[in-house]
Amino acid sequence: MTDMRLDDKTAWVTGAGKGLGRAIAVALSQAGATVAVTARTASDLERLESELAGHGGKVLVLPGSVADSGAVRTMVERITDWTGRLDAVVNCAGVSPHFTRSEYVTDEDWRHVLDINLAGTFYCCREAGKVMLEQGSGSIVNVSSVHASTGFERIAAYAASKGGVEALTKSLAVEWAERGVRVNALAPGYFHTDLSSGLLASKWGERIVRSTPLGRVGSAEELGGAAVFLASDASRFVTGTTLTVDGGWTAW
Repeated sequence: MTDMRLDDKTAWVTGAGKGLGRAIAVALSQAGATVAVTARTASDLERLESELAGHGGKVLVLPGSVADSGAVRTMVERITDWTGRLDAVVNCAGVSPHFTRSEYVTDEDWRHVLDINLAGTFYCCREAGKVMLEQGSGSIVNVSSVHASTGFERIAAYAASKGGVEALTKSLAVEWAERGVRVNALAPGYFHTDLSSGLLASKWGERIVRSTPLGRVGSAEELGGAAVFLASDASRFVTGTTLTVDGGWTAW
């Protein structure tokens, strides 16, 4: 399907160093996109750059934190200096839940999660949106979670941040639609990643698998197609929605 191709398009993926963000960056590159990648650990990005370049992909490495609005502004400037445009953004940078009882969550921990997961997503949307609005086109994909809409114990800050991401997505989608910019959310369920390995090996992991109709958790690569769909022209009539990829977890 040609509409799923991203040839001649520039995409930016945050949180691309590991796990789901890395898998999404690979999928976008395989679909033909020129890809800029951001994470806090430069060595992770350098390994990804080597892999993508080895398959002919064009890559720009942008280390830094999305919680730093000034750094985000500089990243977007570097992308537009590089290719002259920005067609798709996947905001995947985030902090995973620490499974702390809510009565013991500190102010510092609360702010840390909200600063990265919600404020960081907004900073990226804002700076990328300026470029896209001037172009009159673009697709923003904010990575949320099944826990934006379903309850689970000990993840209050994380759930609140992801609920905020989905509300932000709808608001921006309505505001920017007439000017050619689409904004959607992608809500993953549970996937095998370095960050989730400890959880999935615990009693919580057994509970998660039992609660998933497909009877397993996902592999990171299984999220890539959904990200490509939302970033591409195949979803050109889709905005303000959340695409859930969870093996049926939220349908149980």
